[in-house]
Amino acid sequence: MIDLRLLRVDPDRVRASQRARGEDVELVDALLAADERQRSSSSRYDELRNEQRQMGKQVAQAKGDEKAALLERTKEIAAEVKAANTAQTEAEAEVQRLLGGLANLLDPDAPIGGEEDFVTLEEVGTPRDFAAEGFEPRDHVELGKILGAIDTERAAKVSGSRFYYLTGVGALLELALVNMAIAQATEAGFIPMITPALVKPRAMEGTGFLGQAAENVFHLEKDDFYLVGTSEVPLAGYHMDEILDADQLPLRYAGFSPCFRREAGTYGKDTRGIIRVHQFDKVEMFSYVAPEDAEAEHKRLLQWERDFLDKLGLAYRVIDVASGDLGASAMRKYDIEAWIPTQGKYRELTSTSNCGEFQARRLGIRMRGEEGNRPLATLNGTLCAVPRTIVALLETHQLADGSVVVPEALRPYLGGREVLEPVGK
Repeated sequence: MIDLRLLRVDPDRVRASQRARGEDVELVDALLAADERQRSSSSRYDELRNEQRQMGKQVAQAKGDEKAALLERTKEIAAEVKAANTAQTEAEAEVQRLLGGLANLLDPDAPIGGEEDFVTLEEVGTPRDFAAEGFEPRDHVELGKILGAIDTERAAKVSGSRFYYLTGVGALLELALVNMAIAQATEAGFIPMITPALVKPRAMEGTGFLGQAAENVFHLEKDDFYLVGTSEVPLAGYHMDEILDADQLPLRYAGFSPCFRREAGTYGKDTRGIIRVHQFDKVEMFSYVAPEDAEAEHKRLLQWERDFLDKLGLAYRVIDVASGDLGASAMRKYDIEAWIPTQGKYRELTSTSNCGEFQARRLGIRMRGEEGNRPLATLNGTLCAVPRTIVALLETHQLADGSVVVPEALRPYLGGREVLEPVGK
């Protein structure tokens, strides 16, 4: 959540941020009104409590009719104090409810607009010209069958659409990518983590995934658990309600976890293959830093993502995501989209978001320094979303016979394999 003091001082900035996101601007005025009620009720409660204390002293010294009148007044004021306390509690709850519905403030440099209004920052590498090489590229589904690596047909039989099996060299390829990602992250100073896939409501809500993103979250109602869509959630909740020493920062974690997404609103999109699925594995970077260091950390996360894709020899572009396409928690987000040959376009492979103090305020995470205790900043970045990385890798490095060249950096994690050969060859 945002700092309520900022809302009071500069509500127009908050309104502008909401408007740019396509979110409810009227929420700002409703929150200002609720805040005024909360402060007024709190002031009234304090006045009545003070009067109650003073009256207690007067009763002890009074006699006769004066004491009887004072005792009568003490009954009245006790009822008023109780009512004022109730009003204060209700007003505080309303402020917190409305504040929880407010999206993070945009970074002033974030592009304004909808999904298609992103800004391309850079294009890296040149997509292969398969026509010049004399053959038509196969898509990852066909390659997966040739290599004995991907089975979506049996997954549909067992679990339904948008599920898959990775088999044989496909399973080995996932493990290789994960190990390569964890090795890179560890070398960069991240602490590797294997995180829970089930979290309590507060962790999911605190990271901002129960607002506009709630329709894509799996909820186990009987046990009131949520299945995470990214290890960002348990990594953000790891230090929930803690105060971290400033000299501990930055704290960096690399979490590996399964991820679950309903893919609501995507009917008919990417139904072939493993680009848009209900369950997949991912390595996620997560950083806790001082707020003043967040922008620089965001650039570092982006560079680590780029380093990983460079090692895989993929052509990609880096985009600055527009305001209307940001999640509620992100101030700014960069996506890296890899070129998918058979689709003839770039598709998102990784993203990195600067969430500022937003998640830390919701989760009660602060830093202790010379200025006292204050909220810190959190950032996240995908290092390897396994299925989409496999898609880009297979299609980019395929040969005419259906075999796939293994990028040199990945070979040590695949037992030295230089080429993935068709089954039976």
